Amino acid sequence: MKTVLVTGASAGIGKASAEAFLDAGWQVGLLARRGAALEEIAGARERALVLEADVTDAEAVDAAFGRFLDWAGRIDVLFNNAGRFGRAVPIDELALDEWRDIVEVNLHGMFHCARAAFGAMRRQAPQGGRIINNGSISAHAPRAGAAAYTTTKHAITGLTKQISLDGRPYDIACGQIDIGNARTDLIENIIAADPDNPPPSMDVADVARSVLHMAELPPEANVQFMTVMATKMPYIGRG
Repeated sequence: MKTVLVTGASAGIGKASAEAFLDAGWQVGLLARRGAALEEIAGARERALVLEADVTDAEAVDAAFGRFLDWAGRIDVLFNNAGRFGRAVPIDELALDEWRDIVEVNLHGMFHCARAAFGAMRRQAPQGGRIINNGSISAHAPRAGAAAYTTTKHAITGLTKQISLDGRPYDIACGQIDIGNARTDLIENIIAADPDNPPPSMDVADVARSVLHMAELPPEANVQFMTVMATKMPYIGRG
């Protein structure tokens, strides 16, 4: 049975992806800060393990990965998903504490989890595995008023490339999924605030299927970068 650890699994893309993995028969580690929400997702399923932890705490991440390995025996895939957006404001109105909070989650948190997964995959037998980083459309084209988010997502692209290179001798593949407007709570709230002018969006289940596709590829194949987005999002073109 294949094993996957999903970070940010308590809501949104992480929750949808974790449920897709469970439905496909995987053993799934559910990692997030909100333990009660994770318990609800896991329910009575023996193939789900709740891992309450904050990705910004390196020691907590290492402990959570240790519990997962004790339970599952190995880690085949990490979906490195946990992240946050923050307020949409011009850069001069972005408080330093807000900048640091977003960097801590989106960059340091993803580094902590990638580091723990890479170490486990390098040392397990048989060696190897796959890391899927959640980038963003903002890793290529920024949203207005999103200096911290855009900066961290560009950094994740560099991290993805570095892990891909460094993982080759150990059969560790690394890819990145860059996601547009999926109908998570964030997008639903935006739609509710202005129902006459909703942004183009897509079902979050379409994202989850894309993550599952990346994870299910054989070891010799890798999706290096995938962009999945609402068809009419203004990503490509002038304007």
